[in-house]
Amino acid sequence: MMDNNGNNGGYRPYNGQQPYVNNEQNHFNDPRYYNNNSGGYTGEYSYTPQRQSGNTGRKILTSVLAVFSITAIAVTSIIGYRLVVGKDDLMPADRQDNSVVTVPDAETGTQTAERAVVRGDLPTLQQLAAPADALTVPEIIEKMSPSVVGISCITNQGIATGSGIILSEDGYIITNAHVIKDAQSISVVLPPVYGSETDTQDDLTYTAENVGKDTQTDLAVLKIERTDLRKAEIGTSADVRVGELAIVIGNPLGLDLANTATSGIISAKDRTITVEDITMKVMQTDASINGGNSGGALINAYGQVIGITSAKVASAQVEGLGFAIPIDDALPIVKDLMAYGYVTGRPSLGITGTDITAAYSSYYGIPQGFLVRTITTGGGADRAGLKENDIIIAINDNIVNGIVQLNNVKNTFKPGDTVTLTVYRDRKKLDIDVVLDEATGETAQTDTNNNNNNNNNGNGYNDYNYYYDPFSFFGGF
Repeated sequence: MMDNNGNNGGYRPYNGQQPYVNNEQNHFNDPRYYNNNSGGYTGEYSYTPQRQSGNTGRKILTSVLAVFSITAIAVTSIIGYRLVVGKDDLMPADRQDNSVVTVPDAETGTQTAERAVVRGDLPTLQQLAAPADALTVPEIIEKMSPSVVGISCITNQGIATGSGIILSEDGYIITNAHVIKDAQSISVVLPPVYGSETDTQDDLTYTAENVGKDTQTDLAVLKIERTDLRKAEIGTSADVRVGELAIVIGNPLGLDLANTATSGIISAKDRTITVEDITMKVMQTDASINGGNSGGALINAYGQVIGITSAKVASAQVEGLGFAIPIDDALPIVKDLMAYGYVTGRPSLGITGTDITAAYSSYYGIPQGFLVRTITTGGGADRAGLKENDIIIAINDNIVNGIVQLNNVKNTFKPGDTVTLTVYRDRKKLDIDVVLDEATGETAQTDTNNNNNNNNNGNGYNDYNYYYDPFSFFGGF
């Protein structure tokens, strides 16, 4: 977007320098976000094409000659046709009108009939994908742009940016949890419509409070002190149809490109993807989503938010695979975060740990599973007698290969329920009954993988190195 003065993103320059850096810089070398070999789900992605080698001059000359040859052939063909037919008009006068054609009739001679298709009136893709009473694309963008903001975070790795959606006039804003991950401070940058022509990004930047975030659904709520914001109109994702119009507004590649709008369609509903050991149900769209779009708005043909853009497939072999959290799924989470700072009713074992992959299982001679590293004092696992360095290999007779399987089973229960953990400890298989607590937010140690890269630390396995075949102790679960 450009303002009247021709400034990028509608903002005036920030003292000749741009302090905002796109979020994907923090994740290029992190396999959780991008796998150069196989691709992966990510909200942060950038692509730099390789430089082509070869003789540029020769290629240009070849192209010019090809165009010249094609033009000569076309002109020659037209002239030849006109000489043979003997007419100056290539199309009869009665066929030059796109609205009607003359159709011969055996009984009455000739009759005039309307053309079945008027080519000049063919609808656009946007018209085909939108209902008759929909807004135009410019109207959608004009309506929603003031409700999409920029998010800037200071982390121990630098400055990261993302997008957010205004939920209320008094400053509540929704974004993705991964946008503010590890943030030491968070700022919200409002669109230029909230300032004057002389305002810079710094003038429109507000310190934000982290009201609450939920990594399981990749949602977070922020709060700034301002009371005249334009809240986004919220739609419903339940009524979305595959093939209908989808508009994305956000800040791709940083705030220099603030309030960028892209268009496409809803490609699919009810997709399931796994990002950083978290399984999410999402909608799929082919509207462009890039690093910095995370937390922005997926909008329908009426200018209503139907999803929060969260991820895309980052692979050189893939195009147009973006994902958004359905707004119907997000709103109950957001309401809990605003009211309590965490999502109520979630079960918790009260542990953190690390996945033991097949490679580390084979190398250290220990079973594959989830290695317990910390236990919340007084939590369900602590009361049941679980210990650090225990390896959880099953829950309620369901084999556990890591945190994903553990959480998938645990999350089918509610706080107060009892689950049975099968644990590997001192060359023995133990069954331990644990009463689940309620997870109460970021301050509590809940069931997480505190080493998402799976760079397992060998020191944690020293107690197990002398076993030759640990699997010989196990039967079926």
